[in-house]
Amino acid sequence: MKTHRLIPLACLLAVTLTAFAQDNRDQASVKAQDRITKEVRHELLMLPYFGVFDSIAYKVDEYTVTLIGQVVRPSLKSDAENAVKRIEGVEKVDNQIEVLPPSPQDDRLRLRLYRAIYGFPGLEKYGLGVQKPIRIIVKSGRATLEGVVDNDADKNLAGIRANTVSGLFSVTNNLQVLK
Repeated sequence: MKTHRLIPLACLLAVTLTAFAQDNRDQASVKAQDRITKEVRHELLMLPYFGVFDSIAYKVDEYTVTLIGQVVRPSLKSDAENAVKRIEGVEKVDNQIEVLPPSPQDDRLRLRLYRAIYGFPGLEKYGLGVQKPIRIIVKSGRATLEGVVDNDADKNLAGIRANTVSGLFSVTNNLQVLK
């Protein structure tokens, strides 16, 4: 004969309430993570010395923010970390930003790349505004283009213009196309 085990209603209610509370915590965690993500973006864009020759990306994993990228000035690395640390809800900042080595040759290449890209009539629209969408990273004579453009034609044009700059060993075009 089969025996049916009866579970008291109080236990079912407790299990249901626990699952409901877990769902609410998950939703609250997602909302907190979304808020932190927006605030990190805002704080990084507001850094006073964050320029066209710097690239900073970030990842938010619950209450930990990981910063990655390359910057020209060592102070920008610490400024980015300090700005993110002050955001409510951020418990840990993993700062993996690389400070590019000082090099007069790389500085000259950066300026030539800037002129080749932002001075070209088809790409000059990206030069408007404070934060330039095409980031120019130069390390040891190798250039990387980071950021976003409106279409594939602009991405390809920026890559072609960068390849016209003499003195570069290579150009990597990591530009993303807005969809």
